[in-house]
Amino acid sequence: MNVKRLSRLSLTLAAALTVGQAFAATRGGQLTFGRYADSLFLDPVLNDANLDIWILTNLYDTLLQPTNDGKGVQPGLASSYTTSKDGKSMVLTLRPGLKFADGSALSASDVKWSLDRARNPEAGAWNSSLASINSIAVSGNKVTLNLKRPDPTLPAALATFNAAIMPQKLFTAAPGKNDAEKAKAFAEKPIGSGPFVLSEWKRGSYMVMKRNPYYWKKGDDGKALPYLDSVRFEIIPDDNTRILKLQAGELQIAEFIPLSRVAELKADSRLNMTLFPSTKVNSILMNNRPKLNDGTENPLSDVNVRQALNYAANKDALIQVVTYGTGKPMKSYMSATTPLFDAKQPGFPYDLVKAKALMAASKYKNGFEVTVLATSGNADDLALLTALQQMWGAIGVKLKIEQLDAATKTARYRANDFQMRTAAWTNDINDPSQITTYYAVFDNIESVHTGFKSAEIDKLFAQSQQELNPAKRAAQYQQIQSLYLKAAPIVYLYETPYPVAMSKKVKGFFQIPLGNNLFAGAYLEK
Repeated sequence: MNVKRLSRLSLTLAAALTVGQAFAATRGGQLTFGRYADSLFLDPVLNDANLDIWILTNLYDTLLQPTNDGKGVQPGLASSYTTSKDGKSMVLTLRPGLKFADGSALSASDVKWSLDRARNPEAGAWNSSLASINSIAVSGNKVTLNLKRPDPTLPAALATFNAAIMPQKLFTAAPGKNDAEKAKAFAEKPIGSGPFVLSEWKRGSYMVMKRNPYYWKKGDDGKALPYLDSVRFEIIPDDNTRILKLQAGELQIAEFIPLSRVAELKADSRLNMTLFPSTKVNSILMNNRPKLNDGTENPLSDVNVRQALNYAANKDALIQVVTYGTGKPMKSYMSATTPLFDAKQPGFPYDLVKAKALMAASKYKNGFEVTVLATSGNADDLALLTALQQMWGAIGVKLKIEQLDAATKTARYRANDFQMRTAAWTNDINDPSQITTYYAVFDNIESVHTGFKSAEIDKLFAQSQQELNPAKRAAQYQQIQSLYLKAAPIVYLYETPYPVAMSKKVKGFFQIPLGNNLFAGAYLEK
C-alpha cells in the first residue's frame, strides 16, 4: 500500500467518525457503559481474550489502525509507510511529538522494543502474526522492518492489539524477575499512548478510563481527542439488569443485548438500538475423520452426507428462530465483513430435494444417528439444535443433543472427542489469514479440530501468505473459499451482528467488525 492510499484511508476514517454529526461535538462528561463481564489482564502481548482486547485498544495505540469497516488499515502512530518493491522491507514514519499518557516521549526505540517483545516466539499466542520480521532498525523517526519474506498480512498485523507500542523504560522498571512478572505488575496501572488511560479499577465491579491529555489525534474542532473526560465501565453480567439500568438512565450504553430483545428496544424512543456489522460467524463443526475416538465408523467422513446436512438446514428459518431475524446466511467460512470475502460464494441454500439425493448417493442412504455437543444453559444452542433435529429428520438423520458445561465441551473438542459441536468465531485481525489458518489449514489446530485436510488449500494458502499483488491474492482466496465450500467440513449457519443499545444522547461511538469499542470520537449530546 502506498502513502496516497493510506492518506485516503485516513480521510475515510475522519468521515466515518463524523457520520450523523451535523453539529460540533460536545466536550467533557463521563459516559457509563454496561459490560457483561470484567477484563482480566491488560497486557497486549500476553493476551488473547476479547474481554481485554476491547479495552486494550483504548489504552494502547498501534503503528497502524484498523478502519471502521474492519477491512483495511489507516495511519496510527505512524503517519505513513512504504514497502520495498521486493516486499522484503517496510519503512514506517512516526508522527512528530508523540507521547505516552504520562507525558514521556514515545520514540522509535520504544517501537523497536515493543515489536521485538511482541514477536518473541515465547511471548503470547499472537507472536506468529509478526513472524515475518527478521530484524528492526531505527533512525530518528523512521522504523525499518527487515523481513524474512514478503508478507501481505503485515500491515494488518501492525494494526492488531498485540503490536501495541509500550513505554520500554516504564515496563522494564516494573517489579518482576522476567517478562511475565513485569507484565503482570505493569498491567495493573498500564500506560500507553491510546486515547484513554486507566484511572480506577475495582475488579468485578467497575473500571474508569480518563482521557489521555497527550493523545495525538484531533477532533472536528481541531483540538485533541477524546471528547469525553472519562468512560466508566459497570460490570453487570445479567442481561435484563443491564437493560433496566440503561432504560433508567443509569447507563448510556449497554453491550451484548439479547437478540430476543432487539425489536423491543428499537421501539423505545429514548434509545438507539444499533446492530453493528461484525465478523461473527455461527456454524456447526463436524468431525470429518473416518473413525471417532472410540473407534466407531463416522458417517460425517462422507462428503455427500456433509453436503446433505448443509442443504437440509433451512438458514432463513433458523435465523428467525435463533437470531430473531437479525442474522444473515453464511456464504463462506469467513464473514462478509472479512477482507477478501468472495461475494459470489453460493453457500448452501435450503434444498431438501438435493439433500435427499445426496443422502441416497452416500453410504448412509438409510440414515444414521449423530451426536452434537451443546453448551448447557445456552438458550440459543437449544433453539438451534431443536430446529435442526426436525430439519435433519426429513433426510433420515437423527440428531442427539449432548449438553455440557463450557469447560467440558472445550476439553472434548480439543481432544477431537466429538461428532459435532456448536461454534462461533470473530476475527481479531483485518485479514482473512487468521480464520483460514484455523478453519482450513490442518497444520494449525487440525482445521478447528474437524480433521479436514486439503493439500490444494494448504498450497494456495502458503502462496497467499507471500503474494503482494492484491488481485492475485484475492483470486487465491476465492479458490480457497470455493474448495472449502465443496468439501463442507462444517455446517454453514448464519452471521450475526454486535447488538448495542445506547441513549440517544450518545454520538460518535463505534464497535467495528473486529469487536473493538471506539470511544475516542464519542460524546454526550447536551
